[in-house]
Amino acid sequence: MKILVPVKRVVDYNVKVRVKSDGSGVELANVKMSMNPFDEIAVEEALRLKEAGKATEVIAVSIGPAQASETLRTALAMGADRGILVKTDATVEPLAVAKILKGVVGEEAPGLVILGKQAIDDDCNQTGQMLAALLGW
Repeated sequence: MKILVPVKRVVDYNVKVRVKSDGSGVELANVKMSMNPFDEIAVEEALRLKEAGKATEVIAVSIGPAQASETLRTALAMGADRGILVKTDATVEPLAVAKILKGVVGEEAPGLVILGKQAIDDDCNQTGQMLAALLGW
């Protein structure tokens, strides 16, 4: 069984965020980025399942700019077998992420998708439920 684990690139949880001067968002220039901590937990659980012999492959997938490949490298260093980067420079909302992940699930045909419970940058906690609804799981 393949396990697909989406991982998000977010501002590192140890960094004190600064609001842009125009109030339009958070300042991201020269800020340390890392894997969303809840996604890191999801990768660890997928790897535990693989070590227990219940899975054959762990695939990390990230949606974002080219720099998101650093997040995939972190997942690979943790023990994931492959990484998939869906490159986009646009900001993607949870429904768009769920639709993109639905396409990845269609291509990869995993037996299980493990998502972190929420992202620490937008606190949405919506993608997992939307993906399940789109897949009929």
